[in-house]
Amino acid sequence: MKASIIICAYNEEKTISEVVISCCRENPDAEIIVVDDGSVDNTGSLLKELVKDHPFRYERLSENKGKSWAMVHGVEISANEIILFFDADVSNIKKDHFQQLLRPLLDDTSDMVLGQPSETLIDYRINPFSPLTGERALLKKDIMPILDDIREIRFGVETYLNMYYQANGKRIKYIFLEGLVHPTKFDKTTPMKATTEFLKEGKEIAFTMLDNYELIAQRIELHFNKANASALKKLDAMQRAMNKRLLELKNKLNL
Repeated sequence: MKASIIICAYNEEKTISEVVISCCRENPDAEIIVVDDGSVDNTGSLLKELVKDHPFRYERLSENKGKSWAMVHGVEISANEIILFFDADVSNIKKDHFQQLLRPLLDDTSDMVLGQPSETLIDYRINPFSPLTGERALLKKDIMPILDDIREIRFGVETYLNMYYQANGKRIKYIFLEGLVHPTKFDKTTPMKATTEFLKEGKEIAFTMLDNYELIAQRIELHFNKANASALKKLDAMQRAMNKRLLELKNKLNL
């Protein structure tokens, strides 16, 4: 299976060149798609120059539609069986990072792989926001049925994907991308603007959870079903062991 690497960017002029060049260099057999989500800084100009010398497909949305819309657009035009989303604001990218994200899918040990950059504000070992990472790999066939559901939920997209996969019993694997640097919003803009963006994103995530409560219920039901199945299996094993022991005791008494 081949991968399509989708990079969604909005006003990432400081990092977009390094990310795109690294993705192209380290993945010569992959399809690289860069979706410019209506940037108003120099991101678009940089991409127009880069595409002249690097093998990637450049797509520009006429206006800022939000992260989820850009992700859906990238999936819709992609050609390969594996989708790998990669953030446009990370740095210190290594070939191993891509291999770590793709290998569990290729080995069929996971349905979605979430990669947490090790170099970020919160220690990656205890980061409660790791499920919201932008570095994730999944099978195109699994995300295609829900594209219309996620198209307009903006920053709630990672939350929805996690809920959907968990509710349907999909295998999710978390990995640490050692050395990958991910800046915080406070590193990229003013404290006031960063706080405003945090609140906005938090609201979008909260509404995603509230609007899709049935996925939460489905996940809980699945968890209980698995727990019940496990309990029944243990009881069955105990019963078999007890029957065996009783039979042995009966045979001894008959002697």
